[in-house]
Amino acid sequence: MVGGDDPMSRLKQALLAACLLPGLPSPLAATTLIKATITAAVTAAVSSPLQANPSSDGPASATIQGTFTYGSGGTTADAWVQTSLDGGATWTDVANFHYTTASARFLFNVSSLTPVTTEYTPTDGSLAANTAKDGIFGSQWRVKYTTTGTYAGTTLQVDIITKRLTQ
Repeated sequence: MVGGDDPMSRLKQALLAACLLPGLPSPLAATTLIKATITAAVTAAVSSPLQANPSSDGPASATIQGTFTYGSGGTTADAWVQTSLDGGATWTDVANFHYTTASARFLFNVSSLTPVTTEYTPTDGSLAANTAKDGIFGSQWRVKYTTTGTYAGTTLQVDIITKRLTQ
């Protein structure tokens, strides 16, 4: 067979084409946890939670990206990515993105496969700036955020790439 005429090559091409069809979800597509326009001071605002698909094994790891697009004004903005182990009754900080008066993009990678072998006291909106707590993975995810000062033209967006999250 010549060039791409062998059956395996045709199968690979067909699979690639099928994956690129519009409307088909990628198993690792980025999901936006929050996209908020920041104008005034906000205390402990929360996004709608996303649920891991209960019919699946659940996610084992996640890459989380926080993007702060600064316009003007303001002082600080903190976004805590949180997970819940009890169906949303309580929330635990997994990562904190801390911003001031400049545009910035930060990433964390967290894994449920990281052993946590000592007791961990969960935090809710108080995990230290620009840190993450690895090894804690619940079935729901959300963002809690607090800002100080009056911003103009400023947005906060947090995206997560993991398997099997749904609205």
